[in-house]
Amino acid sequence: MESKSTDSQTAECLVSGHIRCLLRAIGEDPDREGLLDTPARVAKSWKELYQGYEQTAEDVLSTKFAADGYDQMVTLKSIEFYSTCEHHMLPFTGYAYVSYIPDNEIVGLSKLARLVDVFAKRLQVQERLTVQVADSLFKIIKPKGVAVMIEAKHGCMSCRGVQKQNSSMITTALRGAYERPEVRAEFFNSIK
Repeated sequence: MESKSTDSQTAECLVSGHIRCLLRAIGEDPDREGLLDTPARVAKSWKELYQGYEQTAEDVLSTKFAADGYDQMVTLKSIEFYSTCEHHMLPFTGYAYVSYIPDNEIVGLSKLARLVDVFAKRLQVQERLTVQVADSLFKIIKPKGVAVMIEAKHGCMSCRGVQKQNSSMITTALRGAYERPEVRAEFFNSIK
């Protein structure tokens, strides 16, 4: 346990040092009063923002329950999330919609939100995030089908580059039964 704590402290120290260099690179003085604690605060915030690297989908979905004959859609709507674009390290935020049709097992609804966070709290692209959530749920609880839709606004598009403030991106991943047109339509109608 002590080794993990020491590794964590070493990592925070390294991040703090690099943030001081970044502050200098943008023309700031890391020794001025308002910035003295900024490197340590950034290191601490990154630990929280990127905690998905310390979690696995298997851990989050480890507690399962018998479906007891329930074989209709289970959908959790409007799961708020934030992530960080791996290309510019700017945030993207939005909502995930996660649905599955149980075969033999179900999971608690909070587990679906936690599953989104496992992958969102990493450097990411939205397309991969969508697929990772869908594939993990499909593999671990083995439902008849899985559908995931994510809608997000991207800082890399709104505050730099083309600077479009109101654009959002939608990605989907459909597995198993959700690939059938009538089931797909039922999912999209349920999340309206």
